[in-house]
Amino acid sequence: MLVSAAMVLFMTPGLALFYGGMVRQKNVLSTMMHSLVAMGIVGVQWAIIGYSLAFGPDMGHGLVGDFSKALLNGLITFKDGNAIYALFQNVPTEPGAIPEYVFAMYQAMFAIITVALISGALAERIKFSAYCLFVLLWTTLVYDPLAHWVWMSDGWLFKMGALDFAGGTVVHLSSGISALVVLFFLGKRHGFPNERMAPHSLPLTLLGVGLLWFGWFGFNAGSAIVGAGCSDAAGGLAGLAFMTTTIAPAAAGLTWMIAEWIHAGKPSALGFGSGVVAGLVVITPAAGFVQPGAALLMGVAGGLVCYGGVLLKAKLKYDDSLDAFGVHGVGGTTGAILTGVFATVGATGLTSGNMKQFVTQLVAVGAAAVYAVVVTLVIAFVLHKTIGLRVEKEEEIMGLDQTQHSETAYN
Repeated sequence: MLVSAAMVLFMTPGLALFYGGMVRQKNVLSTMMHSLVAMGIVGVQWAIIGYSLAFGPDMGHGLVGDFSKALLNGLITFKDGNAIYALFQNVPTEPGAIPEYVFAMYQAMFAIITVALISGALAERIKFSAYCLFVLLWTTLVYDPLAHWVWMSDGWLFKMGALDFAGGTVVHLSSGISALVVLFFLGKRHGFPNERMAPHSLPLTLLGVGLLWFGWFGFNAGSAIVGAGCSDAAGGLAGLAFMTTTIAPAAAGLTWMIAEWIHAGKPSALGFGSGVVAGLVVITPAAGFVQPGAALLMGVAGGLVCYGGVLLKAKLKYDDSLDAFGVHGVGGTTGAILTGVFATVGATGLTSGNMKQFVTQLVAVGAAAVYAVVVTLVIAFVLHKTIGLRVEKEEEIMGLDQTQHSETAYN
C-alpha cells in the first residue's frame, strides 16, 4: 500500500507533463504548476481537515465526516510509552485492515490529483491566485463530502450500494463536470477558436501518458484494500484490478486511434494517448467489479464515447483547453454507468439481471453531478466576483509563465 500510494502521487507529476505538453510554449510552466501546487495545497488541507471530513465518523445522514480526525488525530495512541497504530477497516466484517496512517496518505493522493484534473479546462487564462483558492475550496466542499458519500460505510451512497471501485464518480465525474462549470465564468481563451493553439511538445504529453498509466495501477489495484468485497487485498482482487487496468486503456487507445483515422484521415499520437487516458478513466469505477471481457468492451466504449465528447467541444464552441470534461467528465460518467451493467465480481449488474444495481449507479451519477455542479457554481461565482478568475488580456497574450510566475520554460 505504501508503494501504491507513492504510485498515485507520481500520477500528479505525470498529469503535469500530460497537460504541460499540450499548451503553448508561453504557458507550459503555469500549466504544470496547476498540478504541482495541488500537491502542496491539498497535502496540507488533507492533514488539517480533509481526511476527517472524508473518512471521519459521520456527522449525520451520511453526508460528511465530523472533525474528530482533524490534524489526523487519533491515528496513533500511546500505552506505557509504546505506540499503538490504529487500523482502518471500513467494513467491520472484512479482514485485511491496514494502518490508518497508510490509508490516510493513500487517500490523500486521490484528493490531490482530482482537483488537478480540473486545471486542464482552465489552462492558459486563469489567475494563479484564484486557482490556488479554488483548489482549497473545491477539495474541502466538493471532493471531501463526495468521498464520504461513496467510500465510507456510513455514507449515504455507500449504504445504497453504489459501486465505485477507485473513483469514477468521486474523482473523474466530479472533476470533469466541475471543469465545465468554471468555464462558464472563465470564458474562452483570447483567439479561440480561430487562432491555432497547437501543443508545444507532444513528447512531454506522451511521457505523461506513460507515467499516468504506470501510476494508475496503484490507483486501481491499490483500491482493492478496503470496502465491500475487498478482503482479498493483495491477492486476486488486486490482480483483477491490475488486469482490467491494462486491458481497458489498451482497447480504448486503439479505438480512439481507429476512430480518428476514419474520421480525420490520420491516426495521431495525441489521439492514441488521449484514448489510453479515456480507457483508464472508464475502467476506474469498475476495475475490481468486472472481468476481462467486460473491461475490453468498456475500453472500446470509452474510446468511442470520449472521442465523441472531445468532438463536441468544436460543435458547441466551449473552450475546454485540454479536454478535462471530454475525457474525465464523459469518461467517468460512462464508466460509472457501465459498472452497473457489467459488474460480476463482488456485485452484479444489468447483464446478470440486476436492474436495481443499474438504477443505483444512475442515482449515484446524478447525485454526484448535481452536487458538484451546484457547489462549484457557488465557488466560481464568489471567486469571479471577488478576486476575479481570469488574467487581463495583455497578460494572457504575453503568456502566464511570465505574467504569473516571472519565468520561462526554455532559455
